[in-house]
Amino acid sequence: MKRLDLPTLSPAGNLAADEALLDGCENGHGEETLLFWEPGETFVVVGYANQVATEVNVAACETSGVPIYRRCSGGGTVVQMSGGLNYSLILRITENSPTQNITTANRYIMEKNRNAIEALAGQLKTHNSKLKISVRGHTDLCLGEQKFAGNSQRRRKNFLLFHGTLLLNCNLNLISELLAMPSLQPDYRASRPHEEFVTNLHLPAEKVKAALAQEWNSLAKLENPPLDEIKRLAREKYSSREWNFKF
Repeated sequence: MKRLDLPTLSPAGNLAADEALLDGCENGHGEETLLFWEPGETFVVVGYANQVATEVNVAACETSGVPIYRRCSGGGTVVQMSGGLNYSLILRITENSPTQNITTANRYIMEKNRNAIEALAGQLKTHNSKLKISVRGHTDLCLGEQKFAGNSQRRRKNFLLFHGTLLLNCNLNLISELLAMPSLQPDYRASRPHEEFVTNLHLPAEKVKAALAQEWNSLAKLENPPLDEIKRLAREKYSSREWNFKF
């Protein structure tokens, strides 16, 4: 597996990279990849099927000048901001492997990601060093009962995209300010408000990236990433109001 650390891109460019890499692999022009990017500004990203008016405090976003985007995968709405780390996995789908269906892929990927973060557990700055890192819901990573990473999956015939956001050193107050309570919640959330439900890991992004890259054996750099296709998708799709506000 190859590793790609994206240069500083626009929000639309960051979202377009996932689709460009997935499509490239599906069309025979790419290889399994672990991608990293860190937000350079604050923006909201809704899941593919999310209703913007239901999931987002649109008025607050407009007042604060926070743009709203839509990604190509499902799952819930997130606030991208400084202190967050995003990763994306492009993995081959094969028969009789953990990636063969949604459920087994979720289980396989989340367990490997949990292992990677658990390797850093001794460095976590928490009030309780005995808090366990666990997989909750379908694809949430939690420290104790609080979520620090949400994830989602998109599948094509031969490859899948699995990506997520890790809260490392974020201003968590922005989540309550910019998002409504989600319309769909995992049972373990128990209707807790955002400020009680999420937490930061308080770890440096470089250490988390190194741990994930080690777990996925993604040490060699991806050469010649599809930058032209990323720019095209960012311009024609992910920057368009027709896409971002389609629901």
